[in-house]
Amino acid sequence: MNRAALFPIIVAATLALITAMVGGTITVLDSWYYALEQPDWAPPDYMFGIIWTSIFALIALAGFLGWQKAPTRRTAEIMLGLFALNGFLNLSWSFIFFRMERPDLAFYELIALWLSILALIVFCGRFSKIASLLLIPYLIWVSIAGMLNYQIVALNGPFG
Repeated sequence: MNRAALFPIIVAATLALITAMVGGTITVLDSWYYALEQPDWAPPDYMFGIIWTSIFALIALAGFLGWQKAPTRRTAEIMLGLFALNGFLNLSWSFIFFRMERPDLAFYELIALWLSILALIVFCGRFSKIASLLLIPYLIWVSIAGMLNYQIVALNGPFG
């Protein structure tokens, strides 16, 4: 494999890793978080790391495949912009929920995150069905996280 072929792999993996690491530093499981009443169906805390690691690996692979299959440079740039927006929204949710301690506002931000994933799925699906399919577990997980977020607000609100 030549250097030009390795570049998208390295970029996708690096960006996914950076986003995951920054998100990990923003996510603080402290006394405030543990005082929140959780719904009965909430996954155990250790599952979140496993799930997010898998999701970020799939995102990186989808980004690589999408970049590889993009029919034009402009399409690749738009796709990268959508991935960047999605990464920003992913980190913003963590910041709002954990650092600002505002699950109520985080829920509304999560709607924007969900829509950004849907936009990625639709956009990538135009030229890489596999990249699009790899993003579906992310959409499903953020849907579950959204229901969890909503239940936390309902069980613990009001906030702020």
